[in-house]
Amino acid sequence: MTISSFSLGVIAFLSAMIGTLVAKIGGADETLVRKGLMGYNSVLTGLVLQTFLTGPTAWVVALVGAAVTAILTATLMYFLGNLGIPILTLPFILLTWFTLLASYKLESIKLSGSLSPQSLANWELNMEGKINLLQSTFNGIGQIFFVTEAIPGLLLFIAIFWASRKMGIYAVIGNVVACLTALALAGEHALILLGLYGYNAILTILAVSVVYNTKENRYAPITGVAAACITVPLMASVSIWLLPLGLPALTMPFVLSTWLILGARKVLPKL
Repeated sequence: MTISSFSLGVIAFLSAMIGTLVAKIGGADETLVRKGLMGYNSVLTGLVLQTFLTGPTAWVVALVGAAVTAILTATLMYFLGNLGIPILTLPFILLTWFTLLASYKLESIKLSGSLSPQSLANWELNMEGKINLLQSTFNGIGQIFFVTEAIPGLLLFIAIFWASRKMGIYAVIGNVVACLTALALAGEHALILLGLYGYNAILTILAVSVVYNTKENRYAPITGVAAACITVPLMASVSIWLLPLGLPALTMPFVLSTWLILGARKVLPKL
């Protein structure tokens, strides 16, 4: 990430420290802290706010957002934990959306020019541009950390394979099936190339087929592929739903698709 943007690398490091510090000061379970479960949402919040905000206060807002996200993470862990459902990236999504919306009423929080509300009445589907499936694959993994260049995306893929060959293979499968699904459904070529239909699919197949997979989930590989495909129409619908608000979809398709399968497994355990 630092290769692509030094400032994003710094903000990610500081956000991780802040999220972990809040967890330690608050007395969180040490196992959760060591696994990074109290900090990853803070990292994502810091990255997105630094990306979509501008002005001299952007860094401050991003880091404060990282701290508040750690608290929101604990809150949602409590409520969703009672249902046996993981929080995934929900704290990051909610905190980011509310902060970006607050910018319309708070002058100290300034949006960058990349975000602006759009009317659905004037929306047109743009099918121009060629698609490079290999580049789309690397861009998909890069989009998880808001990186669009091919080289950082390739390095992230290598890092996943280095950590776990199984996760690396699933990441490739998830990205490819998402790209093919988007093509089959005639999605915008530019969005496919940028990896915007891929990153949610990668997260989803890893969650469904690897992270939250048990011996009882006999059909987890198939279910993971299906869940990855589902993120494509979810991405299309969520992004259009948020278009009038000028908000990015972020990882909400991943959260919804993963919850769909994990919730179903409470009744259909073989999935």
